[in-house]
Amino acid sequence: MSIDLVHETVTSIYAAESRRVLATLIRLLGDFDSAEEALQDAFRAALEQWPKEGVPGNPRAWLVSTGRFKAIDGIRRRARFDALDEGKAAEIGVLDEAAWADPETVEDDRLRLIFTCCHPSLAPEAQIALTLREVCGLTTEEIAHAFLTPAPTLAQRIVRAKAKIRDAKIPYEVPTATELPARLDAVLRVVYLVFNEGYSASSGGAVTRHDLSAEAIRLGRLLTDLLPEPEAQGLLGLMLLHESRRDARTSPSGDVILLEDQDRGLWNRVLIAEGTQLVERALAAGRSGPYCIQAAIAAVHAEAETAAATDWAQIVGLYDVLLERDPSPVIELNRAVAVAMRDGAAAGLPLIDGILARGYLLNYRLAHAARGELCRRIGDTAEARASFERALALTRQEPERRHLQKRLAQLGAPVETNTSQSTIK
Repeated sequence: MSIDLVHETVTSIYAAESRRVLATLIRLLGDFDSAEEALQDAFRAALEQWPKEGVPGNPRAWLVSTGRFKAIDGIRRRARFDALDEGKAAEIGVLDEAAWADPETVEDDRLRLIFTCCHPSLAPEAQIALTLREVCGLTTEEIAHAFLTPAPTLAQRIVRAKAKIRDAKIPYEVPTATELPARLDAVLRVVYLVFNEGYSASSGGAVTRHDLSAEAIRLGRLLTDLLPEPEAQGLLGLMLLHESRRDARTSPSGDVILLEDQDRGLWNRVLIAEGTQLVERALAAGRSGPYCIQAAIAAVHAEAETAAATDWAQIVGLYDVLLERDPSPVIELNRAVAVAMRDGAAAGLPLIDGILARGYLLNYRLAHAARGELCRRIGDTAEARASFERALALTRQEPERRHLQKRLAQLGAPVETNTSQSTIK
């Protein structure tokens, strides 16, 4: 086999298998950094040996075995200076080689890795960074760019998280049945946060970050394959239903198109069908949690052929259930908007005012944008202008800023035309 063809093969295998190989090496070696070094050593060895020996029948098992032996060699070299390390090398050396060739064991390793990265003893921002780095394979620079964090800061966050896993001896395992509900919630929350940043970027020049929403959906698929719990299915269904509208959410020039104005012919019906099926399956299990209910709301939107045909009464009812299960000011806000769509802007506005009067969502741009829209619809120009201006001051995403500026211009208000993020307070 030619060197060029081998290089192409290795690159393809790296894209498809590197995260699986890493997950197994972490289990075998018990350390993130050692496993990552072993992973790179294994792929370097593949580039050197496969042109002469040919590509093995089970490349994944070959890479795990080679990475493990490279790690043992490294431990034994260091053992000349620290005799205790030789015991570690011997321990690694007697492990069952058949285990890492078994697909079920490999997938178990991936599930273990997800739960380790999302362990509740780690800070939420560390869970996100570690999951994207180790499970998804994003580079530190890619993660830092996505979440507007300096790369050195993000790198230190990952280093500290790995150190805590090592020093606190956080077990590399899937939680027991009694631990699973609480631990699964942390995993789902990380996936949902990644998706939200991809679905509606918190800042920058585009409404969406397709790379992040795609990674979140990939994680969601992996979770439902490995652990078909109703809430995992509900979250995947929710993400697919939201993602189905991506092509209709912006104009060719990148401007925001609100849900009621979207061309529903651009909605991805394949994703809608898959998402709806997942929601129905999750709800049929009888243990519907917040993600399942949110997915059911998204499904009601997806079923409506036109904005006017939306069953807002059903959506309000689902929000009532969601508030009982997972009360939060953001859910209250979403319910208030649904009430306004069902009963008129004058019915929804007092609900939003009540949330703000209690001191909630004062710095949440979408609360002020929603209030401005309802005030505009009832003809209260002064209040609409004040709310849109507050939302504009809080908004860091350029398309959203343009949308708010357009609303202000429609009200006859003077509009700040400089969209530089430096104007944001």
